[in-house]
Amino acid sequence: MKRFYLLLSLIVLSLFQTVFANEPDSAYVFSYATVKNNGSNGLHYAWSTDKKNWHGIGPEYRFLFSDFGRWGSQKRLITPYVFLDQKEQWHCIWTLNEEVGQFAHAATSDLFTWGRQAYPYVMDKGNVLLPEISFQTGSGNYLISWLSDQDGSQKVYKTTTTDFKTYTTTVEGSESDRLNDRVVVMIDGEKQTGIIQKTSWKTIDGLIKHYEWSQYHEQQRNESLSEDSQRFKSLKALDAEISIDLEKSKSISDLLIGIFFEDINYAADGGLYAELVQNRGFEYALSDREGHDKNWNSTTAWNFTGDKNSFNIDTVTPIHPNQKHYAVLSIKKQGEALVNEGFDGIPLKAGDKYNFSIFVRGLDGAKGKLLIRLVDENGKVYAEAFSKGISADWKKQEFVIIANGDCDKTHLEIVPQFTGKVALDMVSLFPKNTFKGRKNGLRADLAQTIADIHPRFIRFPGGCVAHGDGLDNIYRWKNTIGPLEARMPQRNIWGYHQTAGLGYFEYFQYCEDTGAEPLPVLAAGVPCQNSATGGDGQQGGIPMCDMGDYVQEILDLIEWANGDKNTTWGKRRAEAGHPQPFNLKYIGIGNEDLITDIFEERFTMIFKAIQEKYPEITVIGTVGPTYMGTDYREGWELAAKLNVPMVDEHYYQSPGWFLNNQNYYDKYDRSKPKVYLGEYAAHIAGRKMNIETALCEALHLSNVERNGDVVSMTSFAPLLAKEGHTQWNPDLIYFNNTEVKPTVDYYIQKLYGQNSGDEYIPSTITLSDNRKELKKRIISSLVHDSKTGDYILKLTNLLPVEVNSTINLEQLQIKETEAVVTILKGELINENCTPVKSSMVINKQFNYHIPAHSFSIIRIKSE
Repeated sequence: MKRFYLLLSLIVLSLFQTVFANEPDSAYVFSYATVKNNGSNGLHYAWSTDKKNWHGIGPEYRFLFSDFGRWGSQKRLITPYVFLDQKEQWHCIWTLNEEVGQFAHAATSDLFTWGRQAYPYVMDKGNVLLPEISFQTGSGNYLISWLSDQDGSQKVYKTTTTDFKTYTTTVEGSESDRLNDRVVVMIDGEKQTGIIQKTSWKTIDGLIKHYEWSQYHEQQRNESLSEDSQRFKSLKALDAEISIDLEKSKSISDLLIGIFFEDINYAADGGLYAELVQNRGFEYALSDREGHDKNWNSTTAWNFTGDKNSFNIDTVTPIHPNQKHYAVLSIKKQGEALVNEGFDGIPLKAGDKYNFSIFVRGLDGAKGKLLIRLVDENGKVYAEAFSKGISADWKKQEFVIIANGDCDKTHLEIVPQFTGKVALDMVSLFPKNTFKGRKNGLRADLAQTIADIHPRFIRFPGGCVAHGDGLDNIYRWKNTIGPLEARMPQRNIWGYHQTAGLGYFEYFQYCEDTGAEPLPVLAAGVPCQNSATGGDGQQGGIPMCDMGDYVQEILDLIEWANGDKNTTWGKRRAEAGHPQPFNLKYIGIGNEDLITDIFEERFTMIFKAIQEKYPEITVIGTVGPTYMGTDYREGWELAAKLNVPMVDEHYYQSPGWFLNNQNYYDKYDRSKPKVYLGEYAAHIAGRKMNIETALCEALHLSNVERNGDVVSMTSFAPLLAKEGHTQWNPDLIYFNNTEVKPTVDYYIQKLYGQNSGDEYIPSTITLSDNRKELKKRIISSLVHDSKTGDYILKLTNLLPVEVNSTINLEQLQIKETEAVVTILKGELINENCTPVKSSMVINKQFNYHIPAHSFSIIRIKSE
């Protein structure tokens, strides 16, 4: 362990050492990319003073990463060409893949701080291979040439540019347009192909120091609390004095703890949305899973007990154009049934009532009733009821079914009591006991578990779900309101199906039912940065000629949420059962987007339109998927330029990152946009949650509270995951059909949510052993809740030993009183800890033993 800290010290010293007199004024830099991992390892460098002996900076360290297309199959950087222009600006262009008629471009001043990427289309037909840049002295243009596979041979093509933003029409070139200056050199025992450029030693030294800093940063990220038992094996219990400074107290956001709901891991259909029938509208399609599952179609989750050819899907006369498919049964023998398996079965509770509904139509003169029953795997009937007689036109039938016993797994049977043809659609079964008793509502236990966090806001309908996989998959709020049979289902970007039963009305209603501010997030006119459709990432932005309509769609949402019932869209809300406005205050535009020219143009247009018509609405922008890099930097610059009120930051990091970045928000410029930390979590190897991750998140939230004047909101992500159906781990709350299983990290969110304040009072901890490694593992946060008058002290102890603290609150003028103490503690690997509540008598000064590996809350009533 001593060697570890010595290494860190040496790295830090190397970052700040001065240039020695014997270093060269200039040297050579070699830029290249390897073919490893299908060419996705990015841009690499080596340096030399003689062009013979090369020294890799890495090895395999990625100085530039291609952000084109989808994760996994794309994100490739092939045959890069690095070029220094006439203004001392470096450019890199590269081949994206072997198919598309585009190349990639990015620019930098130092070879490692790269600007936004662009992927210009230069070929209508054919690919772009081995691109090069050269400067044309006579015209002042930059010539870009490349090879392209055409009709079984390779031809040269070219274009010119002055600014690397606009390009002349591509024409066929010749070999004389090519430099062909890529060379092969030996680096770390391997032959590599790339470009040699002469540059200043200062530039190369900057690359070396950047790499060394990255290694130091990675060492910090890799620091783990699990090593503390050895790191502090001789450590005994510590003493601590905790004091406060009331004069330096400050107002902080009262919206710090919220939730982020995304339809991932079957969080909506089969999860929070209480519908028990799967594929109720027969709208599942092969495209939901991009054709990978041939059994995923309109009949998924359904089975017919009669002749299989007697169960068909039709589209001729649907109940609504947005619900095109419906089932047609040809009943040859009474007793044949259409069966739905539900989502891993249909759970029932004895005595509970269930609302059943169905659209039904008799064909070719068929008449009669339907028997609806819920049956277990052994044929035992747990509930049944008869419909009214069917007619020749589509009619909706609704009635209540009562369960006669408990059963975790039943299936639904629809048994026509006649022979002939019948059409069925929108088959639905809902527990009457939904959250707050809402029709078309939410699963009560799951919704209550979320509500118990006391979220101050709810962000919906997702991150990647909101801007979708390609333009046609962008989540459009208007498709999710109104009667269920009129809503438009679509493919979920996470690989399944969205019925839109849980739509914008239900989201806003849930916010109201939990006392949370609604925070809808809409696409910024571009699809997900990892879109599979087209393989072009955000190059498929909504055409500017259509952006006016899209902007109006966003403005219509605000009118729908806030407009009087006499307005066009306020009337639609009122007709749905909510005549009073929802009082929307916040709206997110974009999610983890690449900050490209295409994004900026569309985001700016949306932002200015909202600002002009609804200046009272707080628009929340986006600064990419992580806490550093091009999108983060450029996103912040754009937000500052436009004066966007708030930006949405995301990062999923290791416990070591949270441990070593406790001053992360201390350095933020208070004059710039506020921060919404929209997605974050502590991740350990194996993607599990335990006391280590929970305590690191508690530590981070205390640091966020200290900076609650700049951080306005936070939400852990992802929120929900159905067991057996996860696309992402870890998640805050796991569940199956009958159980809700909060994680230990959930309790951190709940404890902070239930113990928030709106005033921060600085506190200082003085340890009996003041080593830095110890000090950063114990933190206090004191807030005041003006609504209740309570003072709330939070104490996080990441150390493997108890800390005996003396807490001095004399400045608060507290008299002897009883305080509520809540403790979450356990071994680091424990995944199933729950908080324990007790009480203690406190005074202006009192002692409290902070357990090892614990998070404590002391809630004090003020007189």
